[in-house]
Amino acid sequence: MTKLNQVIALEKGVKAKTVQDLAEHQRLLQVPNLLSGIARSYQPKDDEGEQLPPESTRVQVKVDEVLGRTAKSLTRLLDLTAAKDWANCEARADVTVDGRVVIRQAPVTYLLFLEKQLTELQGIVRRLPVLDPAEEWEHDAASNAYKTRPVQTVRSKKVPRNHVVAPATPQHPAQVQVWQEDIVAGTWTTTKFSGAIPAQRGVEISERVGALIEAVKTAREHANLTEVTDVHVGEDVFGFVFG
Repeated sequence: MTKLNQVIALEKGVKAKTVQDLAEHQRLLQVPNLLSGIARSYQPKDDEGEQLPPESTRVQVKVDEVLGRTAKSLTRLLDLTAAKDWANCEARADVTVDGRVVIRQAPVTYLLFLEKQLTELQGIVRRLPVLDPAEEWEHDAASNAYKTRPVQTVRSKKVPRNHVVAPATPQHPAQVQVWQEDIVAGTWTTTKFSGAIPAQRGVEISERVGALIEAVKTAREHANLTEVTDVHVGEDVFGFVFG
């Protein structure tokens, strides 16, 4: 018995050949001279007249013959595609990861769709924002985000100070030294928040998506081992069209 994966492998080549055949058939039918023929002979008026050889042009293209070739080419494609689509209705497989069945009896067409979607998801997952490893983070239920431990920093301000170097005398004013002194004005308590995820969780999600993609591919290959029953629809189609 033919397997579904064998039919899928054949379909592309048959489709390309059919397209090529149909283009050639259409070209032939658009050349009037190929469809036309003629036969004529010459009879002089009397025995003394000039004798001319007969002339003829053979019909090179016949519509019915071209249509027959078209039907033959298309019948192969119709039957092959029908066999594939009929088998796709039956081709199913479980998607299993590490012994756990994630999806039961998924149709092969859905497995193709799922593989594409998971591949796109993998691209998103690999670029997920992760928490800054330089900080210590913990999950905060109130904000449903991650936060750091509070860190206190001192806020200072400058206050002018002066010192009398030499007191005033009747002859001279006092000599005063002025400078700025930093004093503690208060304390900042800072807690950082983040909506990112821990780096390890990002790795785990990416690995799970990757494992699921591989499981889907395996399931698809298994489903494609479904045996194909020959389906003959081409003759019925062209029996109706040209009947």
